[in-house]
Amino acid sequence: MNRRKKGVQILKAQAKKHNAKSSTKIKPKYISKAQRAKLEIGATDENIVVALK
Repeated sequence: MNRRKKGVQILKAQAKKHNAKSSTKIKPKYISKAQRAKLEIGATDENIVVALK
């Protein structure tokens, strides 16, 4: 029984890894807090320039 259980356990682990790799989750790239602040400042500057025109 133990040998059989171990074999099944190995196959389940392999299947789990394969499913994780083949999943099509698209995760957005991480942007640091400082980088988000820079982007936000740039966006507000563009909005001000557009508003002045």
